Parts: sequence; C-alpha cells; structure tokens
Amino acid sequence: MGFLVTWLVSALAIAITAYLLPGVKLSGFPAAFITAGVLGLINAVIKPLLFLLTLPINILTLGLFTLVINAVLIMLTSAIVPGFSVSGFWQALLFSLVLVLVNYLLGLIF
Repeated sequence: MGFLVTWLVSALAIAITAYLLPGVKLSGFPAAFITAGVLGLINAVIKPLLFLLTLPINILTLGLFTLVINAVLIMLTSAIVPGFSVSGFWQALLFSLVLVLVNYLLGLIF
C-alpha cells in the first residue's frame, strides 16, 4: 500500500511541476502516473550506473554534476513517455529542481 501512495504522490508532484513550468508539457494525469513509474525505474537502474561512471567529475564538482545527470534522465524519460515532453536541457534541469521541492512539500503533507 505504501508503494502505491508513494507512486501517486510522485505522479501528483510531476503534474504540479509540469503545470508550474512553461517548457514542460504533460497530456494528463495518466501520463503523469506513467512518467512517475518510468522515472522511478530509470532512477533505480540507470542512475546508479551513471553516477559510478561519472564519479570523478562528481567529486571535482562537489556533487553538482548530479544535477546534470538528473536533467539527462528526465530528458530520457521525456523521450520514452509519449504524453510527457521537456523542451530542452535547461528546462529539464529546472524541472528536476522544482520536482524535488514539490516532492518534499507533498511528503510533508502525506
């Protein structure tokens, strides 16, 4: 049950963030639900591998390169999910930052 609530809260956070940012398009809540699932899978499988491969760069930038990795993964999610699109790298970077904030605020509520 906790998994479904987390997935629903993530989908809600994606929908709110897409509504707030002009360069992010979301076709509806089902697309947000699918986007949350795909982004969760990508973060679970691909992100640790990318983090390991870019560890020296991440150390040199004191962890700020993780933001670049997050933006690239959001762009990958945008390419996979048909109802979700991000207009460019900077919008994906801004989307990842706002998504973290919205997820945190929704986590406080739920």
